[in-house]
Amino acid sequence: MLWVPHTNAEPEDKKPKHIMRKIICIANQKGGVGKTTTAVNLAACLAVAEKKTLLIDCDSQGNATSGMGIDKRQIADKNLYHALIGKIPLREAVTPTQIPHLDLIPSNQDLIGIEVEFIRLPEREKRLRTFLRQMDVSYDYVILDCPPSLGFLTINALTASDSLMVPLQCEYFAMEGLGQLMNTLKLVQNRLNPSLTLGGILLTMFDSRNTLSHRVSEDIRKHFGSRVFQTVIPRNVRLSESPSHGLPIILYDIRSRGAMSYMELTREFMNCGRI
Repeated sequence: MLWVPHTNAEPEDKKPKHIMRKIICIANQKGGVGKTTTAVNLAACLAVAEKKTLLIDCDSQGNATSGMGIDKRQIADKNLYHALIGKIPLREAVTPTQIPHLDLIPSNQDLIGIEVEFIRLPEREKRLRTFLRQMDVSYDYVILDCPPSLGFLTINALTASDSLMVPLQCEYFAMEGLGQLMNTLKLVQNRLNPSLTLGGILLTMFDSRNTLSHRVSEDIRKHFGSRVFQTVIPRNVRLSESPSHGLPIILYDIRSRGAMSYMELTREFMNCGRI
């Protein structure tokens, strides 16, 4: 089990200059469940709805960065790693995207070494939250795309967030690891971020022709009830193609089932009282 330290209140966190209205962590330690796809496309749809949105790539693979069409060579000296170790202010890592109202804090393989760097840093679990609160820019939504693990980067994201969204693949091992993630959520709530809530579980890669997909969906809804989003993200070829073109699905093929599903999710997300 991941160790989360006991800590007192946060006396050193500075009062925010500007408001981050909603900070949402998208996490699941199981890989290949649609975390980055959801982060990129939810952020893009929110921006199209004229909500000022910041997408933060917290994964050393940098898939959200490349999925937004950002050349990683151009952000070699200004990315999340450099901000977290204090080399630059977080605001300097913000990169505009091709979508109005949407900014990105990119990442690359430099982030691999962050856990070693964190060993030496005070209040390391609160590092991202502290820097977000010190930013001099306001956003309606901040979306955090987490790595497929429950390491310090994910703990930092959970500590900084208002709510957690969990993408869950509609396949046999869907529930595998979900219990551990829920335990980590409770630990973070108890010791680091009492206001963190489970915003919702999103069913992804749903195949309506597959009996197993329906069974997994029924089991998850039976167990988690209203905390499961009504919107379901289907398996869709155009959706899986769009990252290789550096485009969110609404720019790649707005008529696709994938695009329509993420637009519907965004409407549900914006009207959901628990987010």
